[in-house]
Amino acid sequence: MSDTSAQHLLTHAEPLVAISIAHLRPATRQRLADGDLSVIAYPNDYGGFVYVGSADENIPDEPELVPIFAAAQAVGIIWIKFDADAEAVEGFDTWPCTSG
Repeated sequence: MSDTSAQHLLTHAEPLVAISIAHLRPATRQRLADGDLSVIAYPNDYGGFVYVGSADENIPDEPELVPIFAAAQAVGIIWIKFDADAEAVEGFDTWPCTSG
């Protein structure tokens, strides 16, 4: 691969942050798992990827997502990976995770 190809690829990059799924209420975790969040999301076995976008294009109905989205948008984050193995972020609410 040439340096030019790598640079062209980089122009398509979108910032992503991985945070604990504990930042989602149990009902929201289930909606993510079921593919039923109010925003664009792609579930996986450990949580899922959630599209943040800009403030005027993607407004979540889930109350715990509102401050997370606002913070992400303020620093240019486009995607959030909610993951069972990721760290919790200080300053955001968390809810206990139960294993099935």
